[in-house]
Amino acid sequence: MTTAVHGPCFATAREVADAVLYEGYVLYPYRASSAKNRMRWQFGVLVPPAYGLDVGEHAWHRTECLAEPRAGAELVVEVRFLHAQRRTVQRVEADRSYRTVECLELPDRVLVPWDEGVEAAVEFTVPVAELCGQGAQGMALPFRRPAAEEVEEIRDPAGRTVGRLERRRERVDGVLRLTAVELPGPYRVLRLSAVLENTGEWSPGVGRAAGREAALPHALLSAHLLFGLTDGSFVSMTDPPEWAATAVAECRNERTWPVLAGTDGRADVVLSSPIILEDHPRIAPESCGALYDATEIDEILALRTAALTDQEKREARGTDDRAAAVVDLADSLPPEIWERLHGAVRSLREVADGPPVLVTPGEEERALEDLMTPQLPWWDPAADRSVDPGTDRVLIDGTAVRAGSRVRLRPGRRRSDAQDLFLTDAPALVEAVLHDVDGLVHLAVTLDDDPGADLRRAQGRFLYFQPDEVVPVEEG
Repeated sequence: MTTAVHGPCFATAREVADAVLYEGYVLYPYRASSAKNRMRWQFGVLVPPAYGLDVGEHAWHRTECLAEPRAGAELVVEVRFLHAQRRTVQRVEADRSYRTVECLELPDRVLVPWDEGVEAAVEFTVPVAELCGQGAQGMALPFRRPAAEEVEEIRDPAGRTVGRLERRRERVDGVLRLTAVELPGPYRVLRLSAVLENTGEWSPGVGRAAGREAALPHALLSAHLLFGLTDGSFVSMTDPPEWAATAVAECRNERTWPVLAGTDGRADVVLSSPIILEDHPRIAPESCGALYDATEIDEILALRTAALTDQEKREARGTDDRAAAVVDLADSLPPEIWERLHGAVRSLREVADGPPVLVTPGEEERALEDLMTPQLPWWDPAADRSVDPGTDRVLIDGTAVRAGSRVRLRPGRRRSDAQDLFLTDAPALVEAVLHDVDGLVHLAVTLDDDPGADLRRAQGRFLYFQPDEVVPVEEG
């Protein structure tokens, strides 16, 4: 058991929680006009109840985990989410009035309407003994974020006012429902339950006012929770000890998942996220900054961002300040950072000697060769000497087909895409017979009328079909 004498420290967990908060916030190519950025807020969206009833999105999520608090311990819970802030763009007219427009061109950026995310956090501290005393009813802890409006003037390089940005936030209401139940057993263990719920009274209107776009300003976006014990520890929900496995399996986690996230591997903090993580998640030390798209490789994403045209960069800078920061980051990375992004070794371990190898008198040379040959990974074709793509063959309608055989393609409709179907009855040359780890056979082919066939051979980039998708052609 790990104890935090002075209370839980959320600093380490917040680094990962911030990545969760902004995951998918704005995606490459970081422009509002991009199709990927028209459907916003993919994770942890808690919509007003009146909207979620009909469309499949939800107004709440549930977290349950096990805790081992000590006497006098307090439970600290931090609710974190983004509050949508709707931004409209207005241009100054000749009569000094303002008119709402779809874009405002500036030398360094193109301003467009956009929903910005404003960070919101609410912290509650509850004595564990008091929470346990509430029984199954638990505690209801309401919170509210009021509506607000802001105006920002936009000036050109000469200092003249050319427009303004109007920002508006709607009121957001929610409640955190906490319960703690002591479980029977040799250890004092509590099952903590936290239901985070949007309780907003917004109701859909008619037409566009009834859609998701109208509901988002009243939603909790990227909502997640941080739990901490001032004295005690949590039990891993991913890799629980044997004595807790049954109790962990009985916990109900709906649309969220709790993982240990304490500083230096301690178990006094839990991050409950709408994105499934492992215990003690960390931001990679090679990461050069927030790119808002953890499904991409940082190096590739940064390179592609740096390669955007000047006009595309102007549009990205005008979409959101965070998008502008990504563009500036990609444009300013020094060579040593690029080298650091190009792969990293997480850990090294010593490989122990294997068991003695027993050989018969006629196998000494083969055994010595095996011992001297570096072990290849299982997925490397050279790891299995029993197969050879250049010489292996497969029987198709009684005909042996190997590298160099001629076939006609008959793609199967049940597993082919539209491009494959255009190749029906096309003559082709078999380049290799391949076996995958599931025991299936694939034929690598090039088309007879493909002018780039030689380039495909040089690069090893072929078309692939299964044996029942080709027909052998007799030689000559």
